[in-house]
Amino acid sequence: MTNRRLMMALLSTLAFASPVLAHDYRLGALQIDHPWTRATAPTAKAGGGFLTIVNKGTTPDRLIAARSAASMKVEVHEMKMDGSIMRMREVEGGLEIPAGATVTLKPGGFHIMFMELKEPLAKGGKVPVTLVFEKAGSIDVDFKIEAAGTAASHH
Repeated sequence: MTNRRLMMALLSTLAFASPVLAHDYRLGALQIDHPWTRATAPTAKAGGGFLTIVNKGTTPDRLIAARSAASMKVEVHEMKMDGSIMRMREVEGGLEIPAGATVTLKPGGFHIMFMELKEPLAKGGKVPVTLVFEKAGSIDVDFKIEAAGTAASHH
């Protein structure tokens, strides 16, 4: 295959590559995969953000904060059962991302909580978010807004 034909083959492969690949981010040893959120009702004051963080390094890190212009307040939250009651609370001290581990923020578990939304989250849009890690620092990511009923298994 000539260089020109090889280049054309590579370019056409890239042109049809999965859009999911373009929705992943790297920050040092951390890989942040497919940040997403659900569309909200017009009167909703809160929404959840979800993503997967892979620590490819040899030292642990922590997701200690998140910020977004889309809401007045953003926190890292956890949902868990307290007897027969599901409770949601802020993760004190941040969310640990162990060395060599994958941590998934998903509906019903750990998630980013957008509180006091400035406007509804509309399907097809994006929510710009700055994730702050204890060691790796900060990274700006876009949370893709999916349909309101999107399930965690979709990702």
